Amino acid sequence: MSQFSFDFNPPEPPASPASVAPAPGPVSLTLEQMAQQLDAHPDYRVLRRLVPVLDHGAAADGHTTQRVLVLDTETTGLSHASDRIIELALLLVQVDVATGRPFGPVETFEGFEDPGMPIPEVAKQVTGISDDMVRGQRLDDARVQALIDRADLVVAHNAGFDRPFVEARFPGFAHKPWACSFADIDWKALGSESAKLSALALDQGWFYDAHRALVDCHALLQVLGHCCGDDGHNGLQRLLAAAGQPRYRLGAVGAPFEAKDALKARGYRWDGEKRVWSCSLNSEALLGAECDWLRSNVYGGRRATVAVEALDALTRYALRPGSLRNVTL
Repeated sequence: MSQFSFDFNPPEPPASPASVAPAPGPVSLTLEQMAQQLDAHPDYRVLRRLVPVLDHGAAADGHTTQRVLVLDTETTGLSHASDRIIELALLLVQVDVATGRPFGPVETFEGFEDPGMPIPEVAKQVTGISDDMVRGQRLDDARVQALIDRADLVVAHNAGFDRPFVEARFPGFAHKPWACSFADIDWKALGSESAKLSALALDQGWFYDAHRALVDCHALLQVLGHCCGDDGHNGLQRLLAAAGQPRYRLGAVGAPFEAKDALKARGYRWDGEKRVWSCSLNSEALLGAECDWLRSNVYGGRRATVAVEALDALTRYALRPGSLRNVTL
């Protein structure tokens, strides 16, 4: 292990009584010992480089397990219609459902793909991927599909961005349940100031070189594998639970213009394409309560019909719609 040596050799003192202590000899501290000493001081905080974990050890006997596929993409841009994947990374790991702890070896995949177009300059700056790096490259369809087939849940840190891209390239992703570590975990309620992955890693005391797909996957897996919140649950536990819960998108059809400020303050977002204010809800009970609020605060007690889209983990974050129904208030 690397170490620094600190030599304490003061000038020879003048003659003194025998009671004077001898000068100390050289003291050697490893980098980790130095970091630990700084960490113990209230005025310092030490960040360590995140080191990928490729084997998480043995599982507890008799526990139910699921295989989680952690995913990240780098693309030529933000448009699902016109941009393309230029890098894909996947980590497949087994997770103890009872504890959320990953265990066993981590299977990895990383590959480039030529998008058939020049990579825009802004994408090069963000990802560090050049045209030369992807020229003539193609993702290994068979290896990717083999990992998809074995996954019980796909996790991405911005699934609303990643899912449409990978489903367009690999249709097998459409048949798997998904969870989003950005949207399905209330990081603010758990004490984090930001849900950005690099910020969550800093909260855990790690830094890493972001915006390359594989290291982002390793960072996400390690962030999710650590406890967050006072209940002792980690992020993987929270995502496994979230995947089993229904979600609803409620559209306030025909809401009067003068209600826009109240809707915005309530957390609704304006969908310019559908021309409707909408919000997301995590349970049937919240859906019922929100319908009551709309009836009283938006529609003024008048009879109205709202649109409800039920989203399970198979359709959540995909471009295709969930199950649609109208609800009369």
